[in-house]
Amino acid sequence: MPTPRYDILALDLDGTLLGPDGTVSQANADAVDEARRAGIEVVLCTGRGYRESGAAIEAIHADRVATGRTIAPVVVSGGAMIVDASRDRTMHRWPLGESLASELCDLFAEMGRAPLLLKDFDAAGFDYLVINSGPVEPPTQWWFEHMPVEVRFVSSLAEDEHPEHTVRVGFAAGTETMRDLAEAVRERFGRRAVIHAFAAVSSVEDRVGPDGRPIVGKDENIHLLEVFDAQVSKWTAIHRLALEQGIPRERVAAIGDEINDLAMIEGAGLGVAMGNAIPEVSQAAQRHTLHHADDGVAHAIGRILAGEW
Repeated sequence: MPTPRYDILALDLDGTLLGPDGTVSQANADAVDEARRAGIEVVLCTGRGYRESGAAIEAIHADRVATGRTIAPVVVSGGAMIVDASRDRTMHRWPLGESLASELCDLFAEMGRAPLLLKDFDAAGFDYLVINSGPVEPPTQWWFEHMPVEVRFVSSLAEDEHPEHTVRVGFAAGTETMRDLAEAVRERFGRRAVIHAFAAVSSVEDRVGPDGRPIVGKDENIHLLEVFDAQVSKWTAIHRLALEQGIPRERVAAIGDEINDLAMIEGAGLGVAMGNAIPEVSQAAQRHTLHHADDGVAHAIGRILAGEW
């Protein structure tokens, strides 16, 4: 086997490492192990919060420290946080400014919606703060019921005891409900923040896996709106990890499918688009792999380790 051209492989989760049923296939898990044996540090990069990523972290042993390293980094919350999974400790975060968070919540209140403020659990001691300025939408109710998260509800942002630990303001709802809100957020904050809207993860026929955890996958009828600090992207976090080790961008590879993967696909030395990637990601990528239903991650890793990519 030739020496790999890459030292870091950044892997998106939903729509990439996870199949349509929301689980990591054996082929993908085996390929990740093979990449590690070849000396590549595999780093999960997901829009999920850290505690929402637990099943995937376990599936590919992302909490194990690689040879020569003292940490096991994972990039979570859309790039707003880097967490050492071996210790469940936050290494770095890019918080959302308190004034911007306040203005966002004011807009949500004007539109009768309930914003979800994602917190750094390691610092704040809980995962979500929900402002009761509107109903909690069914997709959010489902998520809170099925994910290992602690949620607090307050009547106004003034009751937030940890405003400095907010890393994202978000909202999940059906496509029709989301359309006007997303347009209003972009119009008012588009130049001051990173704003993403894309298909959400929800239940897959209310199924559960052998460990009792729900099986989840993307639902095109439900969309997420996520707002971050203007510096935030998965690439910002991965680039920081690379710089800390003196690794040039040319030796970083990234695989993804969704709009929040675009920056790392463009920034990495090798950007790989999944077969199910949105057009923007497909156009930005240098290489294209199979659909996530067909073990596209395993296929891409195979080409990388063979020296073809």
